Amino acid sequence: MDFNGATVLVTGANRGLGRVFARELVKRGAKVYGGARNAASVVDEGVIPVQLDVTDDASVAAAAKELGDVSVVINNAGVSLGGTEVDSIKAEFDVNFYGLVRTTAAFAPILKANGGGVLVNVLSVLSFVGYPSAPGYAASKAAAWSFTKSTRDSLQEQGTKVVAVHAGYIDTDMAAHVDAPKITPDDVVFQTLQAIQNGDDEVLADDLTRSVKAALAS
Repeated sequence: MDFNGATVLVTGANRGLGRVFARELVKRGAKVYGGARNAASVVDEGVIPVQLDVTDDASVAAAAKELGDVSVVINNAGVSLGGTEVDSIKAEFDVNFYGLVRTTAAFAPILKANGGGVLVNVLSVLSFVGYPSAPGYAASKAAAWSFTKSTRDSLQEQGTKVVAVHAGYIDTDMAAHVDAPKITPDDVVFQTLQAIQNGDDEVLADDLTRSVKAALAS
């Protein structure tokens, strides 16, 4: 796929990994919509700000109505709140899982109308394993992985490629408190865009993720 001339929506584009996705796609010649709850927080040159709250049905529907030319959707928006409180876990699911469900339902018909396109879901190594200090985040990403696999099958007939991106700690604000090896967001973005160009279904971005995925069989 040639990104020059493509039209891309990146959710959570105002910071972290989403911001790097948006910047790099602009460099590659794409028209880029940067979705964020506060559109004014999307400030990078060449990125078109879009008010998009993935936890709100009306907001997602309004964005889909406005952005009828999208051919690539990068479902990047995510939160990690930690803890075991029910309210926190619900909030993580509302963004990490149901947010992805909402955007997929709203934009899949648009991708179909524009020739099929690509849907990218940013997941995690915790899609594969639980994590005691972040049980809601891990569970929401596991659910998102399952939904991604189902979506890949259901959208195949309309020609939409569905790509799952898994990584361990990424060097963004979300993992700023973690003292452990981290992969750069630029590396994750490069691997993801390369996977899209290659027609791959999955990105296992770092050694940790590759080893955990390989261990599932045993």
